[in-house]
Amino acid sequence: MSTSAQPEPTAGTSAHARALVVVDVQVDFCEGGSLAVEGGAAVADAVTRHARERADDYAAVVATQDWHVDPGSHFSDDPDFVTSWPVHCVAGTPGAAAHPGFDLDLAQAVFRKGQYSDGYSGFEGEAEGGDRLEEWLHRKAVTDLDVVGIATDHCVRATALDAARAGFRVRVLLPLVAGTAPESSRAALEEMRAAGVEVVEDVPTSG
Repeated sequence: MSTSAQPEPTAGTSAHARALVVVDVQVDFCEGGSLAVEGGAAVADAVTRHARERADDYAAVVATQDWHVDPGSHFSDDPDFVTSWPVHCVAGTPGAAAHPGFDLDLAQAVFRKGQYSDGYSGFEGEAEGGDRLEEWLHRKAVTDLDVVGIATDHCVRATALDAARAGFRVRVLLPLVAGTAPESSRAALEEMRAAGVEVVEDVPTSG
Protein backbone atom coordinates (compact mmCIF):
# COMPACT_ATOMS: atom_id res chain seq x y z
CA MET A 1 0.00 0.00 0.00
CA SER A 2 1.13 3.53 -0.69
CA THR A 3 2.36 5.51 2.31
CA SER A 4 2.45 8.86 0.54
CA ALA A 5 0.60 11.76 2.12
CA GLN A 6 -2.86 12.55 0.87
CA PRO A 7 -3.27 15.80 -1.06
CA GLU A 8 -5.16 18.67 0.49
CA PRO A 9 -8.83 18.76 -0.54
CA THR A 10 -9.48 21.06 -3.46
CA ALA A 11 -12.08 23.83 -3.45
CA GLY A 12 -15.59 22.46 -3.20
CA THR A 13 -14.62 19.22 -1.47
CA SER A 14 -15.17 18.30 2.17
CA ALA A 15 -12.22 18.03 4.54
CA HIS A 16 -13.48 14.48 5.07
CA ALA A 17 -14.64 13.55 1.58
CA ARG A 18 -16.47 10.23 1.45
CA ALA A 19 -16.60 7.73 -1.42
CA LEU A 20 -18.96 4.82 -2.01
CA VAL A 21 -17.13 1.60 -2.96
CA VAL A 22 -19.44 -0.93 -4.64
CA VAL A 23 -17.81 -4.36 -4.47
CA ASP A 24 -18.44 -7.02 -7.13
CA VAL A 25 -22.15 -6.54 -7.84
CA GLN A 26 -21.90 -8.85 -10.84
CA VAL A 27 -24.14 -11.33 -12.62
CA ASP A 28 -22.27 -14.43 -11.45
CA PHE A 29 -22.60 -13.39 -7.79
CA CYS A 30 -26.36 -12.86 -7.93
CA GLU A 31 -29.23 -15.32 -8.20
CA GLY A 32 -28.90 -17.38 -11.39
CA GLY A 33 -25.14 -16.82 -11.62
CA SER A 34 -22.43 -19.45 -11.40
CA LEU A 35 -21.48 -18.47 -7.83
CA ALA A 36 -24.74 -16.96 -6.64
CA VAL A 37 -25.09 -15.30 -3.24
CA GLU A 38 -28.58 -15.22 -1.79
CA GLY A 39 -29.82 -11.65 -1.74
CA GLY A 40 -27.35 -10.48 -4.36
CA ALA A 41 -29.98 -9.13 -6.75
CA ALA A 42 -31.70 -7.26 -3.92
CA VAL A 43 -28.37 -5.70 -2.96
CA ALA A 44 -27.85 -4.61 -6.57
CA ASP A 45 -31.16 -2.76 -6.57
CA ALA A 46 -30.62 -1.30 -3.09
CA VAL A 47 -27.13 -0.02 -3.90
CA THR A 48 -28.44 1.76 -6.98
CA ARG A 49 -31.21 3.43 -4.97
CA HIS A 50 -28.76 4.42 -2.24
CA ALA A 51 -26.24 5.90 -4.67
CA ARG A 52 -28.93 7.95 -6.41
CA GLU A 53 -30.76 9.12 -3.29
CA ARG A 54 -27.60 9.98 -1.39
CA ALA A 55 -25.52 11.33 -4.26
CA ASP A 56 -24.77 14.49 -2.30
CA ASP A 57 -23.13 12.42 0.45
CA TYR A 58 -20.35 11.19 -1.81
CA ALA A 59 -17.40 12.86 -3.48
CA ALA A 60 -17.09 9.76 -5.68
CA VAL A 61 -18.63 6.38 -6.45
CA VAL A 62 -16.41 3.53 -7.64
CA ALA A 63 -17.02 -0.13 -8.39
CA THR A 64 -14.86 -3.22 -8.29
CA GLN A 65 -15.23 -6.30 -10.46
CA ASP A 66 -13.83 -9.80 -10.39
CA TRP A 67 -12.26 -10.17 -13.85
CA HIS A 68 -10.59 -13.57 -14.01
CA VAL A 69 -8.36 -14.63 -16.89
CA ASP A 70 -6.26 -17.42 -15.35
CA PRO A 71 -6.51 -17.26 -11.55
CA GLY A 72 -4.85 -20.65 -11.01
CA SER A 73 -6.09 -22.66 -8.03
CA HIS A 74 -8.80 -20.08 -7.32
CA PHE A 75 -10.88 -22.07 -9.86
CA SER A 76 -11.52 -25.74 -9.21
CA ASP A 77 -13.70 -28.54 -10.55
CA ASP A 78 -13.90 -29.75 -6.93
CA PRO A 79 -14.03 -26.48 -4.98
CA ASP A 80 -13.89 -26.27 -1.20
CA PHE A 81 -15.71 -22.89 -1.19
CA VAL A 82 -13.02 -21.53 1.13
CA THR A 83 -9.93 -21.10 -1.02
CA SER A 84 -11.19 -22.59 -4.29
CA TRP A 85 -14.39 -21.90 -6.21
CA PRO A 86 -16.38 -22.86 -9.31
CA VAL A 87 -15.51 -20.90 -12.45
CA HIS A 88 -16.99 -17.40 -12.19
CA CYS A 89 -16.59 -13.87 -13.53
CA VAL A 90 -14.36 -14.84 -16.44
CA ALA A 91 -13.12 -11.69 -18.13
CA GLY A 92 -15.43 -10.50 -20.90
CA THR A 93 -18.21 -13.02 -20.26
CA PRO A 94 -21.82 -12.13 -19.38
CA GLY A 95 -21.27 -13.45 -15.86
CA ALA A 96 -18.56 -10.87 -15.24
CA ALA A 97 -20.82 -7.96 -16.21
CA ALA A 98 -22.44 -5.71 -13.66
CA HIS A 99 -25.79 -7.06 -12.51
CA PRO A 100 -28.62 -5.25 -14.33
CA GLY A 101 -29.97 -4.02 -11.00
CA PHE A 102 -26.79 -2.05 -10.36
CA ASP A 103 -26.43 1.03 -12.55
CA LEU A 104 -22.72 0.91 -13.39
CA ASP A 105 -22.98 4.39 -14.92
CA LEU A 106 -23.10 5.72 -11.36
CA ALA A 107 -19.43 4.76 -10.92
CA GLN A 108 -16.74 7.23 -11.94
CA ALA A 109 -14.22 4.38 -12.18
CA VAL A 110 -14.26 0.57 -12.25
CA PHE A 111 -11.37 -1.40 -10.76
CA ARG A 112 -10.97 -4.92 -12.14
CA LYS A 113 -9.13 -7.51 -10.09
CA GLY A 114 -8.10 -11.14 -10.01
CA GLN A 115 -6.98 -11.55 -13.60
CA TYR A 116 -4.18 -13.90 -12.50
CA SER A 117 -4.86 -14.24 -8.77
CA ASP A 118 -7.65 -14.72 -6.24
CA GLY A 119 -8.30 -10.99 -6.33
CA TYR A 120 -10.47 -10.64 -3.24
CA SER A 121 -9.66 -7.03 -2.40
CA GLY A 122 -10.67 -4.07 -4.54
CA PHE A 123 -7.33 -2.55 -3.62
CA GLU A 124 -5.69 -5.16 -5.86
CA GLY A 125 -7.64 -3.93 -8.87
CA GLU A 126 -6.79 -1.50 -11.63
CA ALA A 127 -8.92 0.92 -13.61
CA GLU A 128 -8.76 1.11 -17.40
CA GLY A 129 -5.91 3.64 -17.33
CA GLY A 130 -3.86 1.59 -14.88
CA ASP A 131 -4.81 3.49 -11.71
CA ARG A 132 -4.96 1.51 -8.48
CA LEU A 133 -7.89 2.17 -6.17
CA GLU A 134 -5.85 3.68 -3.33
CA GLU A 135 -4.03 6.20 -5.51
CA TRP A 136 -7.26 7.12 -7.31
CA LEU A 137 -9.03 7.84 -4.01
CA HIS A 138 -6.10 9.87 -2.70
CA ARG A 139 -6.09 11.96 -5.87
CA LYS A 140 -9.75 12.76 -5.20
CA ALA A 141 -8.81 13.73 -1.60
CA VAL A 142 -11.10 10.98 -0.26
CA THR A 143 -10.60 10.13 3.41
CA ASP A 144 -13.75 8.12 4.27
CA LEU A 145 -15.27 5.09 2.56
CA ASP A 146 -18.64 3.38 2.62
CA VAL A 147 -18.17 -0.20 1.41
CA VAL A 148 -21.14 -2.17 0.04
CA GLY A 149 -21.70 -5.16 -2.25
CA ILE A 150 -20.90 -8.87 -2.48
CA ALA A 151 -19.82 -10.91 -0.62
CA THR A 152 -19.68 -9.80 3.01
CA ASP A 153 -17.38 -12.64 4.03
CA HIS A 154 -14.98 -12.47 1.10
CA CYS A 155 -14.47 -9.49 -1.21
CA VAL A 156 -16.30 -6.94 0.95
CA ARG A 157 -14.26 -8.12 3.94
CA ALA A 158 -10.94 -7.99 2.08
CA THR A 159 -11.67 -4.58 0.56
CA ALA A 160 -12.74 -3.04 3.88
CA LEU A 161 -9.72 -4.44 5.72
CA ASP A 162 -7.29 -3.17 3.08
CA ALA A 163 -8.99 0.23 3.16
CA ALA A 164 -8.54 0.43 6.93
CA ARG A 165 -4.88 -0.61 6.62
CA ALA A 166 -4.40 2.15 4.04
CA GLY A 167 -5.61 4.74 6.55
CA PHE A 168 -9.15 5.38 5.35
CA ARG A 169 -12.03 5.71 7.79
CA VAL A 170 -14.26 2.84 6.71
CA ARG A 171 -17.91 1.95 7.17
CA VAL A 172 -19.62 -1.21 5.89
CA LEU A 173 -23.34 -0.57 5.32
CA LEU A 174 -24.96 -3.80 6.49
CA PRO A 175 -28.28 -3.41 4.59
CA LEU A 176 -26.28 -3.09 1.35
CA VAL A 177 -24.17 -6.26 1.55
CA ALA A 178 -24.87 -9.97 1.03
CA GLY A 179 -22.77 -12.85 2.36
CA THR A 180 -22.29 -16.45 1.32
CA ALA A 181 -23.23 -17.87 4.74
CA PRO A 182 -24.43 -16.45 8.07
CA GLU A 183 -21.62 -17.88 10.22
CA SER A 184 -18.76 -16.75 7.98
CA SER A 185 -20.42 -13.36 7.47
CA ARG A 186 -20.69 -12.82 11.24
CA ALA A 187 -17.03 -13.76 11.65
CA ALA A 188 -16.04 -11.37 8.86
CA LEU A 189 -17.99 -8.51 10.44
CA GLU A 190 -16.29 -9.13 13.80
CA GLU A 191 -12.90 -9.16 12.10
CA MET A 192 -13.69 -5.87 10.38
CA ARG A 193 -14.87 -4.29 13.64
CA ALA A 194 -11.65 -5.40 15.34
CA ALA A 195 -9.69 -3.66 12.57
CA GLY A 196 -11.51 -0.38 13.18
CA VAL A 197 -14.17 -0.69 10.48
CA GLU A 198 -17.58 0.65 11.53
CA VAL A 199 -20.42 -1.72 10.72
CA VAL A 200 -23.57 0.37 10.18
CA GLU A 201 -26.76 -1.52 10.97
CA ASP A 202 -29.03 1.01 9.20
CA VAL A 203 -28.27 2.97 6.06
CA PRO A 204 -27.27 6.44 7.28
CA THR A 205 -29.46 9.36 6.41
CA SER A 206 -28.23 12.09 4.10
CA GLY A 207 -25.79 14.50 5.74
